[in-house]
Amino acid sequence: MRLIEKVWFNNHPAKYLLMPLLLPLSGLFWLLSTLRRLSFNVGLTQSVKLTKPVIVVGNIGVGGNGKTPVVIYLVELTRSLGLTPGVISRGYGGQAPQYPYLVTAESTALEAGDEPVLIQQRCQVAVAVGSDRIASAELLIAQGCDIIISDDGLQHYRLDRDLELIVVDGQRLFGNGLLLPAGPLREGQWRLSTSDLVIYNGKAARKKGNTNQALAMTLAATEVGNLQSGQCINLSDFIKLNPIVNAIAGIGSPQRFFDTLKTNEFKVNKQQGFVDHHSFSLADFSDFDDTIALIMTEKDAVKCQGFCQSHWWYLPVDATFSDVDRGLLTDKIKALL
Repeated sequence: MRLIEKVWFNNHPAKYLLMPLLLPLSGLFWLLSTLRRLSFNVGLTQSVKLTKPVIVVGNIGVGGNGKTPVVIYLVELTRSLGLTPGVISRGYGGQAPQYPYLVTAESTALEAGDEPVLIQQRCQVAVAVGSDRIASAELLIAQGCDIIISDDGLQHYRLDRDLELIVVDGQRLFGNGLLLPAGPLREGQWRLSTSDLVIYNGKAARKKGNTNQALAMTLAATEVGNLQSGQCINLSDFIKLNPIVNAIAGIGSPQRFFDTLKTNEFKVNKQQGFVDHHSFSLADFSDFDDTIALIMTEKDAVKCQGFCQSHWWYLPVDATFSDVDRGLLTDKIKALL
């Protein structure tokens, strides 16, 4: 998988061998996904309209694009409008006792998946996971939620949506522009023009792609949290106390996290990336010097609670938008009510 990702995004020389082998499979993927989408468009398969508005936050490619910070931002934004949001997720990597599964403060990443646990812990919001997103949403509506935010699920066309947001990694963009498995895309770039808003996470130009309304998002860090004690301290104070750190990241694009550390003036001694949703164990940390602070993403932290050490820290990040873009997003949500 790592090699294929390098072919997708980093123009690895292996592309000359892999792409001719994978392109026929991409053609088959295009055919099947097109037929599936058409079945909904022409009414052969029916989408389900819920009694409460649904916001879908997704992407057209694989890997981390910044959807979770957007979901957290939407939770807080909808609350500021007097709403009671609920979040639904596939719960990738989790093995819950039943589905749909209502995430609680006691739920673990092994049960619910890392992102749902992160969202529940950060926001104290109702979160339900399961492959049947409609059943998950109906469970949350029964819990009193009056707006549903879907973490991913852009291609889950059975769930009708009132507002559709596509998140794009402003650094990696669309890789080589090909569909799976020869490329990283689940749907072509044409899909951007059909969504309500496209959110670019990072440095990409706002007019990238054929979109009428594109928003620019940045991820900001202000503090660092300790996994073991729960203590949070100011970012600049942490750096003064820990001039050198080690770092790990098990997300869609580990380099994005390492770049964030550099941007925030961390001095990194050793860094190691893992695949997205990696299930961590203590053995993964055996090569790190335990006299140096170890820093990780908030998403990784929820998977390390059971064996964390006192010198392990995580860096939470928050989505930030300009006042104009926040106003545009707010107006879109108000129009649903």
